[in-house]
Amino acid sequence: MSNNNSAAAVESHGFLHDQKKRRIVGDIAAHLFLAVLAVIWLVPIVWVFAESFNKNTAPYTSSFFPKEWTLENYKVLFTDRNVLNFPKMFTTTFIIACFTCVISVIFVLSVAYCMSRMRFRVRKTFMNVVLILGMFPSIMAVTAIYFILKAMGLADGNMTIVALILVYSAGTGAGFYVMKGYMDTIPTSLDEAALLDGCTRFQVFYKIIIPICKPMIVYQAIIGFLGPWLDFVMAKVICRTQSNYTVALGLWLMLQKEYIQNWYARFAAAAVVISIPIAILFILMQRFYQESMAGSVKG
Repeated sequence: MSNNNSAAAVESHGFLHDQKKRRIVGDIAAHLFLAVLAVIWLVPIVWVFAESFNKNTAPYTSSFFPKEWTLENYKVLFTDRNVLNFPKMFTTTFIIACFTCVISVIFVLSVAYCMSRMRFRVRKTFMNVVLILGMFPSIMAVTAIYFILKAMGLADGNMTIVALILVYSAGTGAGFYVMKGYMDTIPTSLDEAALLDGCTRFQVFYKIIIPICKPMIVYQAIIGFLGPWLDFVMAKVICRTQSNYTVALGLWLMLQKEYIQNWYARFAAAAVVISIPIAILFILMQRFYQESMAGSVKG
């Protein structure tokens, strides 16, 4: 009997040893795979950052890292006003992105609250129509949008800034599904308790719903900011003159044949510069991702 127990113990020990070995091998393989992916992801970023300090502004180099390093690319990028006015492009895009960010958050919160908390006759029809329209790429409407803006006198001069803010903001309310899904998880008992305490619908909205939705507000703010900051197609259609270009159009212009020989390294410098506001936005708002019910105040 004792021999059988000893054999079973040895067999069990061997099984646990093999299982531990397989787990270690699996962990090593997973970490190696993730390390390779990290290198693949980081190499282009490192190259762009290094290229931004390259003294040779031409697009052809014989080594991964520059042979001569300089800050001249950044200096020319912000001081040149005759060839490519990057500071103006940066300022224009930043203004558009900030306005779009604020307006998109207001639109999405309002529509999502109505769809989540209110019941009216055409509610389901509206959501189905928006869902179907969302299946079509927005680029299909570019031509129609341009002629509408042109008829309104918003396609020329400095009015293109207003036009881009309207275009980027107008359709954001249709992207309410993610926000609505989050609001659906908030118990309606909070709304009912607040209404019984004398709150109005608007007070329930900004004292109960908005504090709870902070993580989704952060998400929408980032999406609202990145849209105009990185968009190329709509900006290219609406901005007809170089004086009204956004940073995406400025980067595209730097790679054209008449500029590329002198602006390739400065293109890399501009790419580094336009990534800074995005990084700052993520750093400032990342703490809100973990916030949830703790922020609500019953009214």
